[in-house]
Amino acid sequence: MTDTATMAGLDPATLADVLRLAGSTGFDRIQDQIRRTGGCSDPIHLQGTTVTRDAASGQVLHSYSTDTEPGGRLRIACGNRRASRCPSCAWTYAGDTYHLIRAGLVGDPAKGTPHTIGDHPRVFATLTAPSFGPVHNRPDTGRCRCGTRHPEDAPELGTPLDPATYDYAGAVLWNNHASDLWRYFTIYLRREIAKRAGLTQKDAKEQSRISFGKVAEYQKRGAVHFHAVIRFDGPDGPDSPPPAWATLELLTAAIRAARKRVAVDVPAAGDQPARTLRWGIKLDAQPIKAFGDGEDITEQKVAAYVAKYATKAAETTGTVDRRIGNKEALVLLDVPDHPARLIAACLDLHALYPDRKLRDWAHMLGFRGHFSTKSRRYSTTLGALRQTRADYRAAQQREALGLPDPDDEEATTLTLAHWSYAGHGHTPGESWLAANIRRDIQHNREIAREALADEKGGDLDGA
Repeated sequence: MTDTATMAGLDPATLADVLRLAGSTGFDRIQDQIRRTGGCSDPIHLQGTTVTRDAASGQVLHSYSTDTEPGGRLRIACGNRRASRCPSCAWTYAGDTYHLIRAGLVGDPAKGTPHTIGDHPRVFATLTAPSFGPVHNRPDTGRCRCGTRHPEDAPELGTPLDPATYDYAGAVLWNNHASDLWRYFTIYLRREIAKRAGLTQKDAKEQSRISFGKVAEYQKRGAVHFHAVIRFDGPDGPDSPPPAWATLELLTAAIRAARKRVAVDVPAAGDQPARTLRWGIKLDAQPIKAFGDGEDITEQKVAAYVAKYATKAAETTGTVDRRIGNKEALVLLDVPDHPARLIAACLDLHALYPDRKLRDWAHMLGFRGHFSTKSRRYSTTLGALRQTRADYRAAQQREALGLPDPDDEEATTLTLAHWSYAGHGHTPGESWLAANIRRDIQHNREIAREALADEKGGDLDGA
């Protein structure tokens, strides 16, 4: 158990459960299960059995049943990507996203991209939302429009100077259509590339391919914007070099032109006027340089940046990470004024635009898209990375038990398994234990990372 000093501030109910847990006969096994999940905040509970037999003789080589576990249950990690829900599983998700993005920048044959991918033109682009009204900010001049020099952690940053005139309806409708804006952007991007190359769209497609990986981020004002790695490939994807005309300059110019062409029309409804939604005027498009070139926008930093935001969502603006069904809940949940007004706008607009499901996504301030997406040929998939990790752990277990590899053509074993869902979560004492285990694991990771950075003689940002 963690030292008793950390137990001093526990509420009576949690303290009582911690003491009950520590005195139980199955405590060591419960602690081991929680550690194996990485200190998951909301583990899935399973009940079941698995039996491995010799296919010829029927002899049982290994068997396992949750009947021998404390409470008759086995805990596995929830796998939630949100850091607000489960920091442990979010850390794993961020790591997978980092390696997925990095593989599309520096190359990793095991993840479907050759090392020559580093020679392809790559741009890190940020597409933002337009203005819905002036907000408190920290401009380069240092002084906000309100005349104040706000510190970095000022709570008013991103909130409207005048909430009464802020276009809350326009803001949530823009968030709600952000995925459509991105889809049209990718369409116009290919058209702009063909136009600048002096080719038909068909010819440009036959000679080149555009691959991307992107992540959504909420600005302090509650508007979504997208960070995207956009890469030129040859006609066969990452395995083929782009044609001579597919330059970094052409790609950057096409990105800027495509952003200006995108428009999504929203019809009038009730008291809401017809709108044409567009990207904001601010566009950041910078070339991605190789690690070690002394540039700010390096492969590692881009991968780390994308991975960082892959585990965050609207809760960074002050809202909650669960659905909100009515305005009364905003008061009960103590949601700050600005995100509360955005959520209220979603609830009000739901009846006018029922097909947009604004009530279901009110807690996301209207945004209903995926936070992390990629094109098919950018690099590997998150599913493939998870499977690789699962296969590795299974191989470790087979080795420990002395079982043959089931993929071995000469293997003569048969494994039968039956599992069923038996609940989720922790008791108060288990939650406290999981939090301490998670902190210990994180501390050990930081020590190992610092040691590796010292060994390499530099920063390992995102590694």
